[in-house]
Amino acid sequence: MNILFTSSGRRVELLKRAKSTLINMGENGNIVAADASKDVPTSKFCDTFELIPRISSPNFIESLLEKCRSNKIDILIPTIDTELIPIAENLHRFKDAGVLVNISNLHVIKICRNKKLSQKFFEDNGIGAPKEIPFNASSAEVKYPVFIKPLDGSSSINTFKAGNAKEFDFFKDYVKNPLIQEMIDGDEFTVDMFCDADSKPITVVPRRRLAVRSGEILKGRTEKDRNIINASIKVANKLKPFGHITLQCIKNKNKIYFIEINPRFGGGAPMSIDAGANSIENLIKLKLGQKLEYYETWKENLTFSRFDDSVII
Repeated sequence: MNILFTSSGRRVELLKRAKSTLINMGENGNIVAADASKDVPTSKFCDTFELIPRISSPNFIESLLEKCRSNKIDILIPTIDTELIPIAENLHRFKDAGVLVNISNLHVIKICRNKKLSQKFFEDNGIGAPKEIPFNASSAEVKYPVFIKPLDGSSSINTFKAGNAKEFDFFKDYVKNPLIQEMIDGDEFTVDMFCDADSKPITVVPRRRLAVRSGEILKGRTEKDRNIINASIKVANKLKPFGHITLQCIKNKNKIYFIEINPRFGGGAPMSIDAGANSIENLIKLKLGQKLEYYETWKENLTFSRFDDSVII
């Protein structure tokens, strides 16, 4: 059972969990890391490292397919937003090569990658989300604070809170292709979810975001919050994703507001894996032809704190 991580970069935690999962399941196999740079930390924590073109290269997909074939890859796991659409557009080619890809279909990926389409999806399906404020709204009429972010952004890059008319006018022009929303106060949660080939939820793990840096969780706690679990299952039932996806939401009292959907493993996914909701194990079981059933045996009230490390390249 060989697993390839694309754009592996700094995702050492995830590679380590994949290797330990193979060992614990008694599966022989290699962990292959692929990246456009040879000087990435994951190159030192894999069985095989492959250098591939940048995602913007016209040879990206061909090279990735070739690496899958030459390494006899069974499972492909994309790790960053910008590679999702090109891989989803060529999903049939990976399937023809016998590769199970942790990715939803192109329609789902487009909804998740474009914040405006995500907003429409939430509204059309009666799913709680912050209200959108029109771009041409008069700054004198807007109720502050508001939140401004790019339609196709990630890692909280170029996201801003505007607390008055002056900031509103500046940031809505500063941010390229902005989505403007009301600001919701409350507790922030990340939800790690795994869905099978029929988009049936298998695991749903809310993680309270206790500390964040550059949009990625530093400290979090698993919580079996029934309101968030039920709301997340509703998202899955309407969206029809596949594999591991990451939801971001805010809980205000008992109301849940979804902010975005990332259809991939997020940086904090190893927290849920360690709690007992192992999406890599689920992918392996699907590849082996096993049927999955929903479970909540993962451990709650586990607090995780992530840290930086270094390795000699």
